Amino acid sequence: MLEPAYQVDVVIVGAGIAGLSAAHRLTSAGVTTAVLEAAPYVGGRMSTEKVDGFRLDRVGQLLSTSYPELRLTPGLHSLTLRRFAPGVLLHRDGHTQRAGAPGSAGSARGALHVARALASAPRGATTPPGRVGAPVGGAVDQARLGAALGRIAATPVARLLARSEMPAAQALARRGVPARTIEGFLRPLLAALLCDPELSTSSRCADLTLRAFASGRLCVPEGGAEMLPELLARTLPPGTVHTGVRVTSVSTTSVATAEHGEIRCRAVLLATDARAAAGLLPGLRVPDFHPVTVVHHTPDDPSVAFSTGASLLLDADRGGPVAHTAVLSNVDPSRAPGGRVLISSTVLGTPPESVDTAVRIHLSRLYGTSTRRWETLAVHHTPEAVPAMRPPHDLRRPVRLLAGLYVCGDHRDTSTVQGALHSAHRAASAVLRDLGGAGSLHQADPAATLPRAA
Repeated sequence: MLEPAYQVDVVIVGAGIAGLSAAHRLTSAGVTTAVLEAAPYVGGRMSTEKVDGFRLDRVGQLLSTSYPELRLTPGLHSLTLRRFAPGVLLHRDGHTQRAGAPGSAGSARGALHVARALASAPRGATTPPGRVGAPVGGAVDQARLGAALGRIAATPVARLLARSEMPAAQALARRGVPARTIEGFLRPLLAALLCDPELSTSSRCADLTLRAFASGRLCVPEGGAEMLPELLARTLPPGTVHTGVRVTSVSTTSVATAEHGEIRCRAVLLATDARAAAGLLPGLRVPDFHPVTVVHHTPDDPSVAFSTGASLLLDADRGGPVAHTAVLSNVDPSRAPGGRVLISSTVLGTPPESVDTAVRIHLSRLYGTSTRRWETLAVHHTPEAVPAMRPPHDLRRPVRLLAGLYVCGDHRDTSTVQGALHSAHRAASAVLRDLGGAGSLHQADPAATLPRAA
């Protein structure tokens, strides 16, 4: 038999959620696809470590039920999202209070409720006395916050993207939002959602993040972050995903691998992280990154699980390294073995030298109990966890470099799970347009000429 002109229609380099979701869209259109992953497992940064029955995320980005691509991506229909309690808990000056919950500010409906409360407040009502930066606590504070979140939840995305762009911290100060609302709620919330403690992120990206918060609920995947890539890989046609295959160079018609030589194709889609993509295509820009450290503990006293319930706890004081923490086993019971408690805490930026000690001291204040006998399950530090989105930030960076060569990932869109999935959606659409939207013309079995699938 003559050797075929190519072995597969599209080679996707990288088996993170962007590459795997793009593979779903291409195979659904009848395009033969091979996903090549250098690591021995799929998922990239969305990985989960198993320790003594605990399931510990390495980065643990927060998701929102309002992310459209979680509903639209083929292969994720069986994904179960475990929701945090509405709103968030804010810790300030030794006190903890809820903000952003329905009936106060956590959804468009709740925001309208408090906006009406503001409208009916007595004339001359003012913000309760207190130092700037005190958490939003009074009825008027909550109403103002609710009205602001209600407006952003109802604002079309196109209008948000048409606003002037500047660093998020500067934009908040310029929009007339009271300083106490910024420091007491918006800054700690946005820092947690953007992994950016300085709020240097583009104001447009911050607006989209606030809109997602106001329109939905914060959540995590049941079973750990790895469930997204595992579900995507598991529901692809057999023989599609190949792990342990390191790609050394790419062109519009082939990829070269260290282990299996050249693989010929009709198009190549790079779905790696930004740095790896630039290593294969030196002209690509590598953004700055936000480092993230996640520290997982299990307490000696299970009663600590009742202190915050299933809420995300933010430190409005910024009095220690922990930006946010949660009793994650309350949110998703599958994260801990029966009768045990999992507390996961996130440190943003460069961690202190003795990070576990510093985190324990901080958590003792946040949870109001001694942490001396808590067991440390894992400390995961990821220096390049989240691509920075400083202004000017192109929310729709090109995914088609030229006919036959494409790129996707959270560095081409927004630095979120939604952004990674949406960039994959755009890239797959561009590939299909260039291939004429038709299925494969190749008749050989790609599994017979490609590396053995995972």
